[in-house]
Amino acid sequence: MTADILLAIGGVGLFLLGMVVLTEGLRHLAGDALRSLLARFTRTPLRGVAAGALTTAVIQSSSATTVTAVGFVGAGLLTFPQGLGIVLGANVGTTVTGWIVAILGFKLNLGTVVLPLVLLGVLLRLFATAPWRHVGWALAGFSLLFVGIEAMQQGMAPFEGVVTPGDFPDDTLLGRLQLVLIGIAITLVTQSSSAGVAAALVALGTGAISFPQAAALVIGMDVGTTFTAVLATVGGSTAMRQTGYAHVLYNVLTATIAFCLLGPFAAAVAPWLATDSSGDAQLALVAFHTTFNCLGVALVTPFAGPFSRLIVRLVPERGPPLLRRLDNRLLRDPAAAVDAAVATIGDIAAELTTILTRQLDPSTAQQLQEDRLAAVDQALAATRDFVEKIRTEPSNEAAHRRHLATMHALDHLIRLAQRCDQQARIEILQTEPRLRRLAALLRGAATAIGRDDEPSVTEERFNRLRRLLREQRSRYRERMVEAAAAQEIGAKTTLRRLDSVRWLHRVAYHLWRTLHHQGLAHQAAPPQPAAPESAIELENE
Repeated sequence: MTADILLAIGGVGLFLLGMVVLTEGLRHLAGDALRSLLARFTRTPLRGVAAGALTTAVIQSSSATTVTAVGFVGAGLLTFPQGLGIVLGANVGTTVTGWIVAILGFKLNLGTVVLPLVLLGVLLRLFATAPWRHVGWALAGFSLLFVGIEAMQQGMAPFEGVVTPGDFPDDTLLGRLQLVLIGIAITLVTQSSSAGVAAALVALGTGAISFPQAAALVIGMDVGTTFTAVLATVGGSTAMRQTGYAHVLYNVLTATIAFCLLGPFAAAVAPWLATDSSGDAQLALVAFHTTFNCLGVALVTPFAGPFSRLIVRLVPERGPPLLRRLDNRLLRDPAAAVDAAVATIGDIAAELTTILTRQLDPSTAQQLQEDRLAAVDQALAATRDFVEKIRTEPSNEAAHRRHLATMHALDHLIRLAQRCDQQARIEILQTEPRLRRLAALLRGAATAIGRDDEPSVTEERFNRLRRLLREQRSRYRERMVEAAAAQEIGAKTTLRRLDSVRWLHRVAYHLWRTLHHQGLAHQAAPPQPAAPESAIELENE
């Protein structure tokens, strides 16, 4: 008896391992294709539901889909209502696992047949090259699902007739509530509603529980996933916490609907189950699981706007505004982490540009920007730490290239922030007519950042301005040196003015390079090879 219990528990473990391996293989195999699907086709909550369901069905992981959606929302690529549609769709996509288990695991009994496929998958993982190594890993995970199901069936088989529905809470209102709580507990232990559903299907197949009891357990398992979501949002970004709370409210709503539908649904399928056909009860259970999830989506999607506003009201922004997008949980998905970093760099660049324009404006030049610069410095330090934790593989060219572009942009922003903190050099700009005109040129260009439809237009403007200021810097230097030699101005004043015109040129240069690398970080297609940083500007800081 003990050996049978251990075999059943081991079967659950094999099923969970199969889910992890399958998800990992499919995610690497899909690459950026599914991310592009989510970003491109999620323009309305309804389309978000479809994209979320399809993505989750393909990669067999609602958490991976949710993390990607959170990254898009945090990066500003999607609005929260659009991201909410993906989360709702992910719940529907998870029901596909139940259908796979019920049809292939119980109808066809593939547990023994797929054992050679586990070996084949591992061999591909060890010796093949991409993408076949990822195909092998997904194949091994897919096969382990059925090995785990067979182990659970073998472990539960001796209990057939020994453990009966009478050993569980009765099929009453109170009994069903108790079973819901048991389902929640199972999900908290396994951290996977799919594994819980598989275990319920096995117990249902052996006659240990009745259909209404199994349905109540599945309702509890759906609710149990929300506890994991809530724990994952503790200390997270605003987008992550809003997504987590939306997941909780939605699952509680669908669980309430499912609980009300359990009785009528059980009565409707009772004649079908009475035929005692093999596997019919399992199919009825996954049909119930899919039905109440689809019904919940159908009820919430038309009200995605008000629902999202409710979530935003319940979970308002907190913490430094410039860091609201960063969340260490996004590091599990390097592409999503890069999205958040790119958006954060954009926010910091906008704030730093605002500070710069105020410093260059004669009417506001004397107003100190110390507090705002301190907030920018804090944000830059936190963003640098976040970017350093991102790990992208060179084999994933698109993500790796965007990661490198993000690091370059961040480096130039840090240097630009240091320039904005050099108040003495900035004050000199207002003491001489030519310096004031050059400063006005830079201020005008900086003010126009973000106003053009094409970022490349702004980048090219700063490239021209950078070249102009480099030329003016050389001419101004010659004129100042001649004036100093003629005793028209003092040497100290000359050096200060030369320092200030050099400051203008370097600020324009850092703005240009920041815009350039931001553009590369946003690109989806491989860009033309760019010249090395050291080959662009040879002047010293």
